[in-house]
Amino acid sequence: MTGLSRSSYYYQAKGITPKEIRTDCDLMDMIERIVLEFAGYGYRRVTEQLHREGVMVNHKKVLKIMRESSLLVVYKRKWIKTTDSNHQYKIYPNLANAMILTAINQLWRSDITYIRIMNGFVYLAVVLDAFSRKVIGYNISLYLDAALAIGALKMAIEQRKPGEGVVHHSDRGV
Repeated sequence: MTGLSRSSYYYQAKGITPKEIRTDCDLMDMIERIVLEFAGYGYRRVTEQLHREGVMVNHKKVLKIMRESSLLVVYKRKWIKTTDSNHQYKIYPNLANAMILTAINQLWRSDITYIRIMNGFVYLAVVLDAFSRKVIGYNISLYLDAALAIGALKMAIEQRKPGEGVVHHSDRGV
C-alpha cells in the first residue's frame, strides 16, 4: 500500500530507544532536570538534549512548557550610557518643538548611538534632515568624543551647503 517494505516500516535506529513519556509532568520534570544541570540552555538546546536522551519531542512543546514554567533563559544586555546631560556647558533652548517644517534645510536633528561588533563597540553619529528624514551626514569612530559629532556635521554641511537659518538640534549631551 505505502510502497515501503515491512522492515523499513518497523526500522528503529540502533542505540536510541524512545523513552515513554506518559504526561506533560514527566516531560516537565526532565526539562527542569536539564535546565538545572545546564544553566544556560534555551529551549533549542534542551530539545536537542532530550533527543540525545531518546525523548522524541517537538521544540514547540518544549518552548511552551519552559515558558509556562518560567524556565526560559533571560539574557541581560550590556547598556552603555552615551548621553551626559549633567555638564557645565551652556544649555541652549529647544527650538525644534515650535517649528513647522515646510522644506528641507530648516531643521537638522542629530544623535549618537553605538553598534556592537565582535570585539567591542563602534560609535555612530548621524545628522538627519527633519523634513525629508534623509541622512545627510554620518561618522563612525572607536571613540565617543567631539570629533565624532563634528565629523557628521561637517559631512552634512558639505552635502547640503545650507544657507542661514538652519537649526541644528541634538540631545543636549556633551
